[in-house]
Amino acid sequence: MSRNFQPAVSGLYAITPDIHDTDELLRRARLAMQGGARVLQYRNKSADTVLKLRQAQALRGLTRDFAATYIVNDDAGLAAQVDADGVHLGGEDGGVAAARTLLGEQGIIGVSCYNRISLAQEAVQHGADYVAFGAFFSSNVKPGAVKADVELLRTARDMLSVPIVAIGGITQLNGPALIAAGADALAVITALFDAPDIELAAHGFSTLFSRT
Repeated sequence: MSRNFQPAVSGLYAITPDIHDTDELLRRARLAMQGGARVLQYRNKSADTVLKLRQAQALRGLTRDFAATYIVNDDAGLAAQVDADGVHLGGEDGGVAAARTLLGEQGIIGVSCYNRISLAQEAVQHGADYVAFGAFFSSNVKPGAVKADVELLRTARDMLSVPIVAIGGITQLNGPALIAAGADALAVITALFDAPDIELAAHGFSTLFSRT
């Protein structure tokens, strides 16, 4: 996989909402990156295969314009098809080894570890490049998500050498505590993309990392 910049998983990690209008999706994603989002994950649980490919390809071009790290949710095959920087795997999305075969050694593979350090340790042992924990707070996107305690981040920070992403109901008010506890990145959907001013919201989240 060829890239002309070194991707990283840190800072504001923007996750796209389910939007079928590709132009609107690109508009919102552009605003998020203009505001300082350093990582963009394409996630659309309601789109069909054709729309996912179209949107994933369009976002690949946009993220290159901003030199942002581009991750595709769930689907390592789609990530490889659009030359994304990496994939994010949930509990039922296949293993790290299979994703590595598709994405190569330079591909970024992230794994959802919910509230379990043991899952994170196993993921790292199998070659994961970053891990994600959460939900730390109530989430409209996943109201029934497993809850994680902030203390989990401190434990993970002491045990793991890969970047740690926090997710789940994160706002600019509760985000600083997660960063202080060890989160390298804050994954945000609703508080970013439902904000009246997406660019301003992204800037606010991004500046949290310089305050802690």
